Amino acid sequence: MVSARRFLVSGRVQGVGFRWFTRDAAVREGVTGWVHNLPDGRVEAFVEGDADAVDRVERALRRGPGGARVDRVDVVDDVTGGYKSFSIR
Repeated sequence: MVSARRFLVSGRVQGVGFRWFTRDAAVREGVTGWVHNLPDGRVEAFVEGDADAVDRVERALRRGPGGARVDRVDVVDDVTGGYKSFSIR
């Protein structure tokens, strides 16, 4: 089953390689979408693909890369965007 979710990640998530970490997790899981930094210091990601793969990416986002501190992850179930790859915006 295809799943799509938008994530808003708060904490020390900018300047620590979080977008690259997210892209690597997405590529590893075979999902599509995008990730980018927000002006307020959060990271936003849209992930779509197999529901189990999206769950695994979410678990990775809740952990983050070594230099990050993830305080909160807000999740919104979303409609699929029809992306063909995963990109850093």
